[in-house]
Amino acid sequence: MNQRWRLIALWLLPVGVALFFGWQILGNGGGSSLAQGSPTVAPRNAAVARMTYGRFLDYVDAGRVTAVDIFDGGRTAVVEASDPDLDNRVQRLRVDLPGLAPELINSLKDKGISFDIHPAKAAPPLLGILGNLAFPLLLIGSLILLARRSSNMPGGPGQAMQFGKTKARFAMEAETGVKFDDVAGVEEAKQDLQEVVTFLKTPERFTSVGAKIPRGVLLVGPPGTGKTLLAKAIAGEAGVPFFSLSGSEFVEMFVGVGASRVRDLFKRAKENSPCLIFIDEIDAVGRQRGAGIGGGNDEREQTLNQLLTEMDGFEGNSGIIIIAATNRADVLDSALMRPGRFDRQVMVDAPDIKGRISILKVHSRNKKLGEDVSLEAVARRTPGFTGADLANLLNEAAILTARRRKEATGNAEIDDAVDRIIAGMEGKPLTDGRSKRLIAYHEVGHALVGTLVKQHDPVQKVTLIPRGQAQGLTWFSPDEDQMLVSRSQLRARIMGALGGRAAEAVVFGHAEVTTGAGGDIQQVASMARQMVTRFGMSDLGPMSLEAGNQEVFLGRDLMTRSEMSDSIASRIDDAVRKIVQSCYTDTLALVNANRDCMDRVVELLIEKESLDGEEFVALVSEFTEVPIKERFTPVLGAS
Repeated sequence: MNQRWRLIALWLLPVGVALFFGWQILGNGGGSSLAQGSPTVAPRNAAVARMTYGRFLDYVDAGRVTAVDIFDGGRTAVVEASDPDLDNRVQRLRVDLPGLAPELINSLKDKGISFDIHPAKAAPPLLGILGNLAFPLLLIGSLILLARRSSNMPGGPGQAMQFGKTKARFAMEAETGVKFDDVAGVEEAKQDLQEVVTFLKTPERFTSVGAKIPRGVLLVGPPGTGKTLLAKAIAGEAGVPFFSLSGSEFVEMFVGVGASRVRDLFKRAKENSPCLIFIDEIDAVGRQRGAGIGGGNDEREQTLNQLLTEMDGFEGNSGIIIIAATNRADVLDSALMRPGRFDRQVMVDAPDIKGRISILKVHSRNKKLGEDVSLEAVARRTPGFTGADLANLLNEAAILTARRRKEATGNAEIDDAVDRIIAGMEGKPLTDGRSKRLIAYHEVGHALVGTLVKQHDPVQKVTLIPRGQAQGLTWFSPDEDQMLVSRSQLRARIMGALGGRAAEAVVFGHAEVTTGAGGDIQQVASMARQMVTRFGMSDLGPMSLEAGNQEVFLGRDLMTRSEMSDSIASRIDDAVRKIVQSCYTDTLALVNANRDCMDRVVELLIEKESLDGEEFVALVSEFTEVPIKERFTPVLGAS
């Protein structure tokens, strides 16, 4: 802003000064009568030649001057004189005089020379007044124009009184282009939110039996699960005025602005009742109060206090339903979560396999898929994917299809897209024979243990093509809908993670094991410690000895205390070590017993660089019996 004012001042100053002095010259009569005088006296082009003042005096003394017209208060004169060099022809010459001296006047009188003194032409008084006021008026007008233009710019001086106004985007009838049919994989959440639409369209159906319309609905779930998409669907279905904004749009650096915006938001909402208000990422303004930061006048706390009052305070807000979304419900203030404010909490979690199939059907409507593409197979290979992840998956596959100049997306493009999303960009294949063989044994060790242990998830793919930071990868396809995991399954996962290290030790010896198993060992330590401290699957008995992996909330969890004694901590370490050592011993025995099978698979993997799950199991079954793994089969067509 200071830089803007400097530029304006630098632009106005020379213009104003030029206009000011120009008007002053005209207003004070400073203009020459010779330049603006009457043509009958001395026209501008009449004096075409100049004469020095000394020569003029010589001509006066010699009697060659016949007439003199004096202008500008004695500073300029036009002289009629005869020049002897031009046969005494009379000329009009201009002379610059030092001033109207009495000696010159007396000399002209003595010589009998005709002379006339022309007074300066007086300017009108009004012109002089305007000349004095020109610069101030120009400056004031420029400032007014600047202020009007700045009022239309965000943050300009004209918007100083607009800080307290809400920044919510308003639509009388929201044209979101999203209906409930466009949202899949969250059927329970859709059912709850469809009732909200019914509340808005036919409220008398509920009020007639004494039911109260809920004040607010809180959507809780991980990022990308479709919370904002559900809000768009509600807006598209309800057909009522819709306000949408983010929680961060309430808070400003000025104290009281957020509370003022909350008041303005609910004022506008009451004027358009019944209506919907959608607040995305409400944890930006709804975090717990009294966190020990900012004191009682903290701007965020004042904003939250005003929001609590407007939702359920002394004055009612009937006809206004607030929908909020967050992925951090654990940090929200308890007053915000009580009935009467957010009456309903709708969980929007990652979809199961049936939900992923429904989501893939929605996002594949405008995609050209090959006849060999099975959405069930894609959904089975993507456990833990959210709706946003699945949409990104099909988009990446479509991009690969266009890059490869194909007309339809096939399984190869979808598989490459899944690998890219999970593991990263594909790198150049390894050329070093020893390193490639070591990585092959490591990956085959994972896959072999995972295949031969019944409780382990089936192998999806084994590859030596680097992706991201990994030089080789082994994918497993987890059994679906496993809400509960048994002790044997956890041990199987630990053995599968240790399969790479066991293969290195068996083939190359303990002295030649590499750092490639660093990430696997971290996973093993985490799973074993959770078995001991959280799930009660050790000799310590069914005891929960550590809290879950929760993030520290400043002001509430800043001071943590240990939940166990030193002796218990020592016993936990011993139990974790015992579980890991037992699993590693079993893994070494399994790898040693199937060394011939592992060597044959490694040779084929080095040659082909990638093996899919079915091909890998077929190779292993030639050497040993592969246990049959039970797999969950989804009910296709269910929504």
